[in-house]
Amino acid sequence: MDEAQRTPPVRDWLPRAGALLLGTLAVATAFIAAYVGALHQPRPHDVPVGVVLGDQRAEAVMAAVRQRTDKIEPIEYDDPGAADDGLTAREVYGVLTSGPDNGLRLATASASAPAATDLVTQVLGQAAQQANLPIQVTDEVPVERTDPRGLVPFYLAVGYVLGGYLASTALGLQTGAAPVSLPRAGLRVAALAVYSIVLGIVGATVVGPALDVWHHDIPAVAAVGALAVFAAAMVATAVQAWLGLLGTGLVILLLVVLGNPGSGGIYAPEFLPAWLRGMHRWNLPGLTTDLVKSAVYFDRRSTGWALTGLTLWALLGVLGLVTATIFRAHRRAARARPGTPVADA
Repeated sequence: MDEAQRTPPVRDWLPRAGALLLGTLAVATAFIAAYVGALHQPRPHDVPVGVVLGDQRAEAVMAAVRQRTDKIEPIEYDDPGAADDGLTAREVYGVLTSGPDNGLRLATASASAPAATDLVTQVLGQAAQQANLPIQVTDEVPVERTDPRGLVPFYLAVGYVLGGYLASTALGLQTGAAPVSLPRAGLRVAALAVYSIVLGIVGATVVGPALDVWHHDIPAVAAVGALAVFAAAMVATAVQAWLGLLGTGLVILLLVVLGNPGSGGIYAPEFLPAWLRGMHRWNLPGLTTDLVKSAVYFDRRSTGWALTGLTLWALLGVLGLVTATIFRAHRRAARARPGTPVADA
């Protein structure tokens, strides 16, 4: 058989190759549009700052700020204790109260997002100066000196999510997008679970002992990482089991193209365009970034939704993989029965 006979004719591979190139072109275009559109000119809007009801001095300054700009949004609390809890639960970036010498006190938490707390300090500092009030600024939850811009939680989250969907894709290429049976599906889930634990520990070790970024809560970071990797892996596995190669493109679109700029990791959510502002509350990179920050810096009460969200994604991924396996096994069995017309999956 000569070379011409061994090589498939152009008409056999050109449509598929063209479709793949068109798909990658669409993903790359979306990547450029999402990243540049979201991050090229951050404009803060409604950055939450706590104020205690009845604190007339602080309320007057906040009202004056609100009249001049929409960069700051006052969040009212019934008492100082509730306001402090709001700060450590990451509900607000700062709390403004009356301070000593007939002045003001601004408590911030730069670990939430240094750019956001810098903005709060600048805007409220100028307002206090215009009102001829001294202001005392404290950082109650400071970001680590080894991470002055507060980006390590985001980049760690990106690594965890990336590792999860790459592991899923690698297994899919090796063993097929959808497992052939429920026992095989269980084996895939188990393999990804073990992989997730290992990568969670590795990531925590890299940012802790290896690079010396954080000196505490390494087991908590490893646990967050394991959950994040497993959630990303199971979501990718489920989508790929249902959609095959198209599912890989969809996973990249959701987890990377939209997920990273919408995570609130590079800029706080209040700095993003309106269409991305709430995305961190449900996408995997955003949930992981929030949970890493909570584990390292904040009150454990702040882990609530991020922990719940990642757990739900992991469970939905497992459910999606199981249902895809059952569905495809049923179709294979139906095709195997003589005289049963079934369209190709």
